[in-house]
Amino acid sequence: MTDPKRKSPSRTRFALWTILAMAGAFLVLVMIAAWILRDQIYQSFLDPGEPYQTYSVPEPPDYTSVSSWYARPSNPPDGVAVFFVHGTTYPGGSDWNAAIDAEEPANLVIEEQLPNFAAPFSGLGELYAPRYRQAALYTFMNRREDGVSARMTATADVRAAFAEFLTLIGDETPFFIAGVGQGGMHLVAVLIEDIAPAESIRRRLIAAYIQESQVPLDLLQGPLAEIPACDTADSIRCIHSYVSSLSENDDRIRILTEVGLVWQPGGGYDYVEGRGLLCVNPILGARTTDYAPARMHRGGAQASGFREGASPAALPAQTGAQCMDGVLMTELPRSRSLHRPRRLAEPYRLPPYNLFYEDLRADATHRLASFLPVFNAENAMAPPLGSPEEIEDAPVTPIPDRAGGG
Repeated sequence: MTDPKRKSPSRTRFALWTILAMAGAFLVLVMIAAWILRDQIYQSFLDPGEPYQTYSVPEPPDYTSVSSWYARPSNPPDGVAVFFVHGTTYPGGSDWNAAIDAEEPANLVIEEQLPNFAAPFSGLGELYAPRYRQAALYTFMNRREDGVSARMTATADVRAAFAEFLTLIGDETPFFIAGVGQGGMHLVAVLIEDIAPAESIRRRLIAAYIQESQVPLDLLQGPLAEIPACDTADSIRCIHSYVSSLSENDDRIRILTEVGLVWQPGGGYDYVEGRGLLCVNPILGARTTDYAPARMHRGGAQASGFREGASPAALPAQTGAQCMDGVLMTELPRSRSLHRPRRLAEPYRLPPYNLFYEDLRADATHRLASFLPVFNAENAMAPPLGSPEEIEDAPVTPIPDRAGGG
């Protein structure tokens, strides 16, 4: 007789399969949740885990030393100079700021950022590219005060590097400044604090290229009033700035227009939300909301790994672009080499290519050609007369009449 308390094999198998199915479903739900929250999980791994107030900041660079520069000519430039500041290459995890000799972040600057973002300008003059204690990617992924402190440290380095740059190039050399991502953010501070207030420096600025970093419109009416936007392709001593996104990338657009921080006059950072952003279309070389079709696109380039002096093959007609609400909306390029990789926290990162490589090179070349005749003519003019001096009336002393013996 069969024991009624004993389960049949079919019922046992059914229970086992039920447990396995539930475990599988739970695992799938965990995987889906992990995928949805992947950036938040990644962010938690990047947290240095120590308040900035007690953090041991890496040693500051000595910009009189060649070792504190990625690029610095041995002699003063005979012509034009280019001051370039790289973007973020250090994700975080153990530090708020990367040491200037941290190997992996430095290699990414050399292999990726200099060939893609400095090279369009370096052909026009001698390149100066400082190392600096960059703020970690983690600091851009949240609103913590520690992250603001990390940016302040990085900005102080870049301003010190610019001061040394001016010393190295002398008092008469004209120059470009160009920065990408975090580097552009620090250059806004340089523009506000070091260039705009000094006419002798300002007159030598050919143009400032702030790539993928925000310049709020209110700054152009205030501390940057002396350095206008590059309204046309012929503008000089101006600011060329844009932040770009595919039109369907809502996360990146929100980060660019709401989460971003920008330097404030006198020191410190404030949010860009609600302030409006400068957008100069790099295809048209002008501040306009006109649409630039892909046929006008001079070319993007994936130049990673190229060494100085080597020119990558530009890929033209890859994207159209239009400034909309302060953001440069682009189209998905035809070439996969100009597609963003699928990396964690990708909306916060710079791509390993320059979508407007040839457009920026042509733009800077044209502005230099517009600048030099003006600059040379100014230098050929007689120096301006100083303020008139008042001369007090001198007493009149009569000359003795020698003929009359007096």
